[in-house]
Amino acid sequence: MDRTEGAPRVSVIGTGYLGATHAAAMAELGFEVVGADPDERKVAAFQAGRIPFHEPGLEELAARQLDSGRLRFTSSTAEAAGLADVHFICVGTPQRLTSHAANLDYVEAAVSELARNLTHDALIVGKSTVPVGTAARLRELVAALAPEGIRAELIWNPEFLREGRAVADTLHPDRIVLGGASSWASALMHELYAAPIAEGAPVVECDLETAELVKVSANAFLATKISFINAIAEVCQAAGADVGVLADAIGHDARIGRQFLNAGLGFGGGCLPKDIRALMHRAGELGATQAVGLMQQVDEINMGQRQKVVELAHEACGGSVLNRRVAVLGAAFKPDTDDVRDSPALNVAAALHLRGAQVTVMDPAAGETGRRTFPTLGFADDLATAVEHADVVLVLTEWPEFAGADPVALGALVRARHVVDARGCLDSAAWRAAGWTVRGLGLAPAPGLREVRVLAPLA
Repeated sequence: MDRTEGAPRVSVIGTGYLGATHAAAMAELGFEVVGADPDERKVAAFQAGRIPFHEPGLEELAARQLDSGRLRFTSSTAEAAGLADVHFICVGTPQRLTSHAANLDYVEAAVSELARNLTHDALIVGKSTVPVGTAARLRELVAALAPEGIRAELIWNPEFLREGRAVADTLHPDRIVLGGASSWASALMHELYAAPIAEGAPVVECDLETAELVKVSANAFLATKISFINAIAEVCQAAGADVGVLADAIGHDARIGRQFLNAGLGFGGGCLPKDIRALMHRAGELGATQAVGLMQQVDEINMGQRQKVVELAHEACGGSVLNRRVAVLGAAFKPDTDDVRDSPALNVAAALHLRGAQVTVMDPAAGETGRRTFPTLGFADDLATAVEHADVVLVLTEWPEFAGADPVALGALVRARHVVDARGCLDSAAWRAAGWTVRGLGLAPAPGLREVRVLAPLA
């Protein structure tokens, strides 16, 4: 497909997970695209076809579009401003160091620099996740900074990507939300998204404020669903019930659904934790106290799961992990990514390390990012090395390599056959048949096991 002749040209400002994927996907849809990022090393890597993070299918997609000539990268926002007609803002909005508020410095800087460098009429499309009210303020910035005589409209088009599935989610979205679009902007966005719209992707057009709230509300709901099943898992464990079967049963209800009802270590990553905290902060500013209380409880339940896994590791080691060898299987916050931002797995690994354990971490994709983030932890390049002479094995990221591991073969390598399945991904019966003691979140204690000791909170 090639739409370049007479079609709007596209720039993507910011080339992280979101921006890099969006740039490659828009080129795949047939548009001329330039990705802009101030990090010259990142730009050089992209231009050479190297994606500096793990996202299945993205490197192949980007290489194909670089070869086609429709995709290129630059470190100059001015160059992007001069080339493109539609500019997607895809920079990060991390949590501020001193509060739960989102840090909007990068978004404001990107929009300001773009507006100052516009050379012709342009549509600016925000995709970053921002607190409600941000887009209205950015519109004022654009109006103040755009050169005289240039029409510059800003709208909001939130992203709904899942790391590990970002390419498919971009090319085949389950919905397209357009906030604050005029008839001109709406027509332009329908042209850009013509292919997914033709596939049946619904378009929701609304005001700026609703569009800003859609993504963060979706993430807040998913986080709530995860924390709900983890709260119920505690009840199941105390009562001797099976939370997995319970989740299957209630998941058959179409109003509830089975996705995100897996009890375990909880959520992490660069989106859900910061988004629920940013929503909590913004809701507090607006006086919406019920949302504040709900998100606070969701966050507390989620963080408490990490402490429970630390307690299970202590239990497996007889009450103390001091000088015990602990194999941690998983570093990424979920499979199919090398993202370790707010990783529950690494948080647990670090907590055990601080309590004197000899911790070895193994992850199929996130070993290097894990090493950079937690240099004091040990890392192994393969599963056998990670579990060698271990007193306990912790499965903390549900990679298929771990879920499908041979418990008999691993049992021959460890010092003691104790496993903590914090993701509910192992065949417990097969592991027990191979001589392992299996512990997990939401599992009733096996006969003869001591109660979990209450330890100091995570450091």
